[in-house]
Amino acid sequence: MAASRSPEKRRPSLFWPLAALVVPLMGLFAKIRITGAEKLPRDGAFVLAPNHYSELDPLIVAVAVWRIGRAPRFMAKESLFKIPVVGWLLRKTGMIPVARSSSATAAKQTMKQSADLVEHGRGVIVYPEGTLTRDPDLWPMRGKSGAVRLALSDGIPLIPMAQWGTQAIMGRYQKGLSLWPLRKPITVVIGDPVDVSDLRGRAGEQAALNEATKRLMNAITALLEDIRDEKAPVERWNPASHGQKETGRLDS
Repeated sequence: MAASRSPEKRRPSLFWPLAALVVPLMGLFAKIRITGAEKLPRDGAFVLAPNHYSELDPLIVAVAVWRIGRAPRFMAKESLFKIPVVGWLLRKTGMIPVARSSSATAAKQTMKQSADLVEHGRGVIVYPEGTLTRDPDLWPMRGKSGAVRLALSDGIPLIPMAQWGTQAIMGRYQKGLSLWPLRKPITVVIGDPVDVSDLRGRAGEQAALNEATKRLMNAITALLEDIRDEKAPVERWNPASHGQKETGRLDS
């Protein structure tokens, strides 16, 4: 676990009352064990990229990041920012609206978001798969470029994360929670930053984005293989190859 809290966690914010509600509640349902907490920067910008297989994942990841000492900010759908109250809450907590296209405007938006992260020393959590994995065995599927776009624009650390056990509380597409027995074990592992230094400054090049995304997904998968103590399929699941629509995507 991190030695001390970050400056952003010590400063009063809307995260305090939210954490006072969410952290104890999640503690009833989940016993979260965190490995590699020291690899998440104590201060400054970062892009944290976890695997995604349950609708409950964001709460587990948020609690883990808060316990480590950082404020959990996510990349969220732009449409959510237009909803009364919800939009206000997202803005007040510093959540980041997603650029939903590969247009020049979206590219400029990504550059501004990246610069804002550096300027304010904030981290952001981005699911590189964009939605729940379609892999039958819940391995990470093909990634999208949202996380690496942010990281490459300003040289922000790109940090892989894997978590496992959430499916025992809420399975993929499951309606409702499986709460008994309480305190189900969940393992969260944070890995070393993915080295994309050779691709820095090339966020506008598709080849660079593809290579950076490949490295990121390989790193996440390797962490999950260690947790599960088994090997992932050699070929990563591609929904398009199986006639599946990738609905609910959060990045492009």
